[in-house]
Amino acid sequence: MSHSGVLPLLDHVAAAVSEAISRIRPDAAGADPVVRRSTHADFQANAALALAKRLQVEPIELAGEIAVALRASGTPELASVQLSGPGFLNLTVSDRSIWNQVAARLADERLGVSASGRGTRVVIDYSAPNIAKEMHVGHLRTTIIGDSLARVLGFLGAEVIRQNHLGDRGTQFGMLIQYLDEHPDAQWRHDDLTGDASSVSALDGLYKAARAAFDADPRFADRSRARVVALQAGDPATLARWSEIVAESEKAFGEIYDRLHVLLTPEDYVGESFYNPMLAETIDELVGKGIVVDSDGALVFFSEEVTGPDDQPVPLMVRKRDGGYGYDTTDLATIRYRINTLAVDRLLYVTDSRQALHFQLVFEAARRAGWLTDDIAAEHIAYGTVLGPDGKPFKTRAGGTVRLLDLLDDAVAKARQVVAEKNPELPSAELDEIAEQAGIGAVKYADLSTSRVKDYTFDLDRMAALNGNTAVYLQYAHARIRSILRKADQPDATVNPELRLASAERALALALDAYGGTVDEVATTLEPHRLCGYLYDLARDFTTFYDNCPVLAAEEPTRNNRLALCRLTARTLRHGLGLLGIAAPERM
Repeated sequence: MSHSGVLPLLDHVAAAVSEAISRIRPDAAGADPVVRRSTHADFQANAALALAKRLQVEPIELAGEIAVALRASGTPELASVQLSGPGFLNLTVSDRSIWNQVAARLADERLGVSASGRGTRVVIDYSAPNIAKEMHVGHLRTTIIGDSLARVLGFLGAEVIRQNHLGDRGTQFGMLIQYLDEHPDAQWRHDDLTGDASSVSALDGLYKAARAAFDADPRFADRSRARVVALQAGDPATLARWSEIVAESEKAFGEIYDRLHVLLTPEDYVGESFYNPMLAETIDELVGKGIVVDSDGALVFFSEEVTGPDDQPVPLMVRKRDGGYGYDTTDLATIRYRINTLAVDRLLYVTDSRQALHFQLVFEAARRAGWLTDDIAAEHIAYGTVLGPDGKPFKTRAGGTVRLLDLLDDAVAKARQVVAEKNPELPSAELDEIAEQAGIGAVKYADLSTSRVKDYTFDLDRMAALNGNTAVYLQYAHARIRSILRKADQPDATVNPELRLASAERALALALDAYGGTVDEVATTLEPHRLCGYLYDLARDFTTFYDNCPVLAAEEPTRNNRLALCRLTARTLRHGLGLLGIAAPERM
């Protein structure tokens, strides 16, 4: 099957309504048919209510005209058109059409989802930890949200360029390198550490010691500043130590990414230092175009769109008075490089909501410089904060930052307890594997199932629950269906489109038909929680189906059709969880 996919029934129905409107009211051709799923029928068309005022006609009259045109159209998918209320049309599709959709999606390796994003080139900037610093709970949302968006857009055919913008330059490296040179016995390399200790954890501790020495000893502070100068000047010994710190940190980050099952690899790591050679030319271009001005010895970009509390334009610092550059400059060089060199159509920056103003200014500067044109979309994918039980930003009991590894360990331990209680007969090795998948999945799903702009509370008991809108519930639903299919021992189930649909079969099949539309919606809105909500509703529809429609005990050809629904549901759950970066175990 081509990448055009299987057209959902909703689209077939919407096209039929649009054609009917064009036929009876040519002046309204192209109007939105306003077709939605409905509890009163398979679909409902509300176009008459939306168009009546414009066409100077009563909604009920217009709806009646559309209904007559629809009945006369001979649209094969439509079985019934009923007028309702002040101008609604309740539309029921034929059982045959629904079964044909099930068969078509089962036959397609992409579940009938079209590659609607083919031909686009997208940069997604996410995760972005700092070198020599441990990843903590603050890195959780950017990493998980960014990874899910990369999966969704990539599946839809876009060429996705993942960018992990590592913080690998700054004054902190001068003090850390100097401290390491003065403490040659310090253990921080991966091969020198024992147990579960990581190099980045050791480096983080050594940086804190270096910071304390910097604050307490003026002579050490002077030596550290000299190290910063040496690093910027390319001193071979300093660069070698810096490179070693970067390599050890990246190795530690990679272990966390592997555990989280995110797509980031070393090929996606692009540190701030990569853009250093571009900073001067970026500033020269901005100066040449008159976009930045001198302000007390500094070079500053003043917004024409945003003013501060004093009603003055908000500034973006392009070059400091001492000639130094900050992250404002780096981000300007970065967006210039991504547009001019990577030639992208879309730029997505996945960072927390507190950086909204910063990116608004960066995008404005890029537009005024002529880099960011109307053909290129630049978007800040903002997200809220992870909260603790007290409703405040999540911290340890001692008030410190929660290490990401500790958080994942706790989640896996909780999931192991839940799975063991549900299935105490599982062998220990299999239990460990399932607990890892369930625990990591619980953390990711809790994050993704919340609208990303909202804060959410980190609650392991709720996250790992077998009931409710959780990853564990969806994983268990998938495992349950796989168990049914193993018992059926029937690899191929041919769909008979002539059978009548039971109510629960109908609801499940129509939900399955909406999968592609949901994935497209996530790509448009950049809101993964919409996919989470779809998968949860799908799992519940399957439960209703299984409770009301015997599968293994059914007679043929009903049994075959119901096995087809089981197989398509399992594949859809597995694929949808995969787009969220969550595993779908075969058994739990």
